[in-house]
Amino acid sequence: MRFENTADYALRLDQEDPLRHYREEFHFPQVKGKDVIYFTGNSLGLQPKSAQRFVDDIMKDWRELAVEGHFYAEKPWWDYHERLAPALARIVGARIREVSVMNTLTVNLHLLMVSFYRPHGKRYKILCEEKAFPSDQYMLQSQLKFHGYDPGEALIEVRKRPGEHHWRTEDILQAIESHRGELALVLMGGVNYYNGQVLDMAAITKAGKAAGAMVGWDLAHAAGNVHLALHDWEVDFASWCSYKYMNSGPGNASGIFVHEKHQADPDIPRFEGWWGTKRETRFLMQPRFDPIESADAWQVSNPPVLALAPYLASLELFEQAGMDALIAKRDRIVAYLEFVLGEVDRQVESTFEIITPPGARGCQLSVFLHGEGRPLFDYLMQNGVITDWREPNVIRLAPAPFYCSYTDMYRFGEILKQGILERTGA
Repeated sequence: MRFENTADYALRLDQEDPLRHYREEFHFPQVKGKDVIYFTGNSLGLQPKSAQRFVDDIMKDWRELAVEGHFYAEKPWWDYHERLAPALARIVGARIREVSVMNTLTVNLHLLMVSFYRPHGKRYKILCEEKAFPSDQYMLQSQLKFHGYDPGEALIEVRKRPGEHHWRTEDILQAIESHRGELALVLMGGVNYYNGQVLDMAAITKAGKAAGAMVGWDLAHAAGNVHLALHDWEVDFASWCSYKYMNSGPGNASGIFVHEKHQADPDIPRFEGWWGTKRETRFLMQPRFDPIESADAWQVSNPPVLALAPYLASLELFEQAGMDALIAKRDRIVAYLEFVLGEVDRQVESTFEIITPPGARGCQLSVFLHGEGRPLFDYLMQNGVITDWREPNVIRLAPAPFYCSYTDMYRFGEILKQGILERTGA
């Protein structure tokens, strides 16, 4: 498709956008009296306007019903989390019984590793990508030390090739094959937080399973962003946060996936709590754990409904829009952003290098701003472009399709160009 870097053309793309009305469903911060250009949905999604109503409903029920809200609220609290499961299952490509909501992301990964990191004999190593998100690194290292292993020896980190900014799938598959007799677990980020690369989760999962390892995914940057088929890929487990592309609010509750083939295993180790027991027996207060035959069995405590309320509000928007439509717009708006960057690059002295590999992209483009530094980022922020800076000179741009417009992409290009020209005195 031939793009144009003009305001009229960007407006025409917006007018043709079947999802354009969803922009009105979100609150935008303002800078200098205008809605910001928001590129950090990969860090914290904007607030859905409906979220306040969902929270207010719970506050009203708490005020008027107190403890009876567990059973007699319009959306009873005791099964509130179950309302999220159908939408989540569609977003991550799962069966409803394979998903649940609880805790936060790293907590969930630790709890899931109780079940799925089960080292024995020579099979004790964990494979991940180099420089995984720090929380994943800390989690994996601490798990290995907890089991008595040296992370320096037991953690296999697949590296990028010298001079390259992304992983090659063949290198990951080769690493799995090379360690097939030692691997207990493959656990990676489905979309890398730094370079925005979408890993080939289907191929990596297949290779990990063939090597005899369990396979799990951290989907923090993937859920609500890219196509997922966790059940069909036969992923063992996964977890994701809800506050990035799924717009549930800062630090909010995390989703989990446990493949149904593990749910009937009576011997699977698991840290258990009251809320993982069957609904039919939960209030009998029996001394023996009676697990729900679903991912809910991994719940430890009753879910925090005030946190789940904005998550449910956002998921209703996902149900209305559908992942196929969101992904279609994502691809088009990211392509237009890349085009605008190229146009600006030709007009100024700086050089932009997109390090997110073509063919392996979600919403995010990570861009080296060669010749530029932190002052350009500060200029963007001061002029209403909310983006993300990573040392030494990378900005992460993530135009979420729910609320970003093509006009935003054009306006960003103009602000970016002006910031560089002011710096150079041109």
